[in-house]
Amino acid sequence: MTDLPLERHEVRGFDGLPIAVHVVGQGRDLMLIHGYFSNAWTNWIRYGHAAKLVEAGFRLILPDLRGHGESAKPHDPAAYPADALTDDNLAVVAHFGLTNYDLGGYSLGARTTVRMLARGANPRRVILSGMGLRGLTQTLDNGGYYTNVLTNLGTFERGTSEWMTEAFLKTTKGDPVALLNILKTFVDTPAEVIAGFRQPTAVICGADDDSNGSAHELADILPDSRYYEVPGSHMNAVTRKELGQAMVDFLTA
Repeated sequence: MTDLPLERHEVRGFDGLPIAVHVVGQGRDLMLIHGYFSNAWTNWIRYGHAAKLVEAGFRLILPDLRGHGESAKPHDPAAYPADALTDDNLAVVAHFGLTNYDLGGYSLGARTTVRMLARGANPRRVILSGMGLRGLTQTLDNGGYYTNVLTNLGTFERGTSEWMTEAFLKTTKGDPVALLNILKTFVDTPAEVIAGFRQPTAVICGADDDSNGSAHELADILPDSRYYEVPGSHMNAVTRKELGQAMVDFLTA
């Protein structure tokens, strides 16, 4: 189900740039942040996760990160300071006046969620999907891989990981210059800070996904976590219906 009645809002990011935010549903507020190269529609709406969550009684607040989707995609490196995505999403929280809400994300969205928590965001419950501990404490561990993809487009052998990553970039109509700049915004979060998060947290990861390190290690370090394994790898676990179901199961338990 992809024909949800989305409301499109435009929120000013930390520096005034327009951030597109898609809102759907009624009920408890749940803010979900998509992954790198992706957008809100691809991660949350296309494969039915949003419909499942709306049916479960949530109002979804789904931003497109700067450099992605319908949000601003400046090419000026100055528009991508450290923690820029965190600042933008804290601005979204403030814009909607969110106080009693849940917060989560997939991959880069999970990393941004963690940065928001480290910076003082206080949701009731948290979802970290497609993310392991290493991807939070060593955020540029995969930076070389993505730099290689973004600076050598059109050169990869069909079927390779790089070729599939580039194919995904094409499906989301990603902007390579903006996305390369996004890498400069990454900020590591020390393990001891993560270990201090007190919110009930769902760690959801594909059975074949270790691209951001061990999700089990992340679940183990959090004081109040539940681990959910879903089918798939980093690229395709987000397409599986089990991901949305795990989110519903956690949020409605």
